[in-house]
Amino acid sequence: MFKPKDSSKSPRFCGIPTFMRLEQRTTTENVDFVVLGIPFDTAQSFRVGARLGPQHIRGFSTLLRPYNPEQEIQIFDYCSGVDYGDLDVIPGNILGTYDQITAGLAPILEKQIVPIILGGDHSITLGNLRAFAKQYGPMALVHFDSHNDTWDNYYGEKYMHGTPFLRAVEEGLLDVEHSIQVGIRGPLYEPDDVEDARRLGFEVITMKQVREMGQQEVLLRIHQRVKKQPVYVSFDIDFIDPAYAPGTGTPEVGGPTSYEALSYVRGLDGINLKGFDLVEVLPAYDSGEITAVVASNVAYEMITLVAMQKRRIKGVEQ
Repeated sequence: MFKPKDSSKSPRFCGIPTFMRLEQRTTTENVDFVVLGIPFDTAQSFRVGARLGPQHIRGFSTLLRPYNPEQEIQIFDYCSGVDYGDLDVIPGNILGTYDQITAGLAPILEKQIVPIILGGDHSITLGNLRAFAKQYGPMALVHFDSHNDTWDNYYGEKYMHGTPFLRAVEEGLLDVEHSIQVGIRGPLYEPDDVEDARRLGFEVITMKQVREMGQQEVLLRIHQRVKKQPVYVSFDIDFIDPAYAPGTGTPEVGGPTSYEALSYVRGLDGINLKGFDLVEVLPAYDSGEITAVVASNVAYEMITLVAMQKRRIKGVEQ
């Protein structure tokens, strides 16, 4: 059983920072989840620097503790996990990086381990989904973002951080009938930008609709949409309002607070969660590390969901 170092006995500033002070091991033995980084940002279209996101999130995550009071669970009573380190990437070569992502995730997914993936820009999700589809078939997607990321190209390039979900649909990696995008907002190039995602088959709930519907209704829609399908959750940090998460490449005002964002993740309990990514954290614009604070807590809530899933299984077995 792998669990974090006890920070009441060892100061947080001692040792090499890993996520939540977990052991740094590249292992698939005796673990239920792994935290791993994919520090690739060559496909960003405006601000760059998300390649430093994984280490930035890890740096603040040392403050996290093993008992989650909101979910009322001692996480490591039910699951074991490690910081798996980072997958190697090839700066400037997105197609080669996709191949390395797919190969790097394969041994983790073969063991039915849940990866908590820290990006990197949102282009990495296409590589992630290729690996998941090989293991589980087309995935149901729960996508929190201010952008649909279903554009056809940027500057004539097909593989950018604004294109992964169109490419994923084209490659048959997603079960779009059970996929949903939440929080979409901000100025667009043309009216069809959001409608294009709906025409692909996604259910899209814009931020305006989120406010009109309320959080509980949105969570109900998510659960109704994904049903019992294997689910991949992709969380772009710019889903959160830049007042709470300024450290990102393409911020959009009018988003949820940090508390609301965490509540959305907590509300995913009960879905058939297979994997998760958190992308677009950009340290250079992170005033006071407040983006690292919320990003590390979002990943922490995802680990909590793994523990709650294991607790349910244990309860059934007993």
